[in-house]
Amino acid sequence: MRKLLLVISCLILASSVTAQTLIFHNDTANKNSGLPFSKAAQVGHLLFLSGELGVNPITKTLVAGGIEAETKQLMSNIAATLKQYGSSLDKVAKCTVFLADISEWSTFNKVYVTFFDKNFPARSALAASGLALSARVEVECIAVVD
Repeated sequence: MRKLLLVISCLILASSVTAQTLIFHNDTANKNSGLPFSKAAQVGHLLFLSGELGVNPITKTLVAGGIEAETKQLMSNIAATLKQYGSSLDKVAKCTVFLADISEWSTFNKVYVTFFDKNFPARSALAASGLALSARVEVECIAVVD
């Protein structure tokens, strides 16, 4: 009898869980780029952003000035994407940082911290042997959407 009640309880619990809808977000520029990825994907209240580079959104080219300028631009790009899809930097839960050269970590951090008020997202970082467009840094984020 105890096992039967456990099975019934599990079935009731399983039937009450609703499936989350997966939404792929793309703006016109991303749709027209021909690149095989979405700008962001949303599952429930979680927003997963694709990796962002320090690309000027108007010229579509990497900003000049190395890792400091690229970090400032990519964090501004991330903030704009978050806003576009209903979130903000203060709702970022996790960032993954890809650096072309791990020795630039402290320079990246100097700029990165200026984009958050007091609570910093969980974060991972690694150095890569090469990034798209020969960028110095790329960042991807997971944020909460209300």
